Amino acid sequence: MKTPAPSRPVVCTDLPTPLGPLLLAATDSGLAGAWFHEGQRDTPAAEQVARWKRDAAHPLLHQAADRLGRYFAGERVAFDLPLDLGAGTAFQQAVWQALCLIEPGRTVSYGDVARAIGRPAAVRAVGAAVGANPVSVIVPCHRVMGANGSLTGYSGGLHRKVALLALESGEPRLI
Repeated sequence: MKTPAPSRPVVCTDLPTPLGPLLLAATDSGLAGAWFHEGQRDTPAAEQVARWKRDAAHPLLHQAADRLGRYFAGERVAFDLPLDLGAGTAFQQAVWQALCLIEPGRTVSYGDVARAIGRPAAVRAVGAAVGANPVSVIVPCHRVMGANGSLTGYSGGLHRKVALLALESGEPRLI
């Protein structure tokens, strides 16, 4: 799992959510991470997180926590936060930026994302990049489905993907 570069100062905080606590992390460039503490693949190593400064009052972390709180309360929230996606490759960053363009309540396929970034044959690589997304919920990888519309993997667990999609579509609360 690529996380913010060790040479860059990282601040973090924990945020309780209806789907379990999230670890939020930021650098001086933007929000660099949002990982569920339990049941999420590719989370930063505990030793790495232990070196990060904890600061719930950090302006960007406070802003992210506020928006996520409103999101989980059912509001349509614009996650117009600065992002630091520099831990990813250029390809991953292109995929993650494309994910940010998927509107709430809408889903797309991995092939759609591949075409959106101008790499229509790179569907499997897009899938890997989607799975490596370090900023869960805010970079909405949960809005990507299989080619036939089926639910496919979500690094935070399929139960969370189902709940996030239900929340965004206005279905009865599953969280």
